Amino acid sequence: MNTTVAGTGIADHPVVAKDRWLVQRKALLAREKELTRLRDQIARERRALPWTRVEKNYIFDTPDGSRALADLFEGRRQLLVQHFMLGPDWEQGCPSCSYMADHVDGMKVHLEHRDVTMLAVSRAPLDQIERFRRRMGWQFKWVSAFGSDFNYDFSVSFKSEEWAEGQGEVYYNYSVRLFPAEEAPGISVFYKNDAGEVFHTYSTYERGVEVMMGTYNLLDLTPKGRDEHNAVYTMDWVRHHDRYEPAPATKPAAHACCHPSN
Repeated sequence: MNTTVAGTGIADHPVVAKDRWLVQRKALLAREKELTRLRDQIARERRALPWTRVEKNYIFDTPDGSRALADLFEGRRQLLVQHFMLGPDWEQGCPSCSYMADHVDGMKVHLEHRDVTMLAVSRAPLDQIERFRRRMGWQFKWVSAFGSDFNYDFSVSFKSEEWAEGQGEVYYNYSVRLFPAEEAPGISVFYKNDAGEVFHTYSTYERGVEVMMGTYNLLDLTPKGRDEHNAVYTMDWVRHHDRYEPAPATKPAAHACCHPSN
């Protein structure tokens, strides 16, 4: 038997008997295992990348006062930084970066038990950062690179005059290309050795930052997937979590036992 599902919003999706479904599910499982092995291999290659020593003494404004990059590790060897798009003249943080950050607080304790400190860095002044962080209810540490070259050196902020002169063409994600804003998202990783030396080990940008978006991993399991339709800006649906309209309620099925039809 091969039928289609009506009323799901997914046109002409096949429905088959369980034995036929199982055959196709096992075929997909083999492909999923290929992907898992490839992901593990790429992770090994990522860890094998050479490092580069951080020579510049970056200073950040933090809730605990001015701190150097080496101080941000908080006694751990590894530091994971979310480059959060919040410019000095912005009223609020980028919705997509906020979507990333919504996943951080739950991960924080687990990362710390694997020798990783995680925090966010933005170019906005600290009071502006703290105001937005309080609004969003986040607990993770977020520091300011205002007045520092940090964001520029890691290619997630672009000086206004350079961005304008290049008509939006900047160096981002390891190539010169057009970018629509003067702030960009990214993730950078650092390591500190026993001598206190700090090394830059890895940075990822553009779709690489999806590693922080656990919601996407779950959506990818569902029949409708990410359900994104804007080819130019796929994340146009994302809102700050305090700015969503109420989620539409699911209508009860006709003649459901708890909703009698009378």
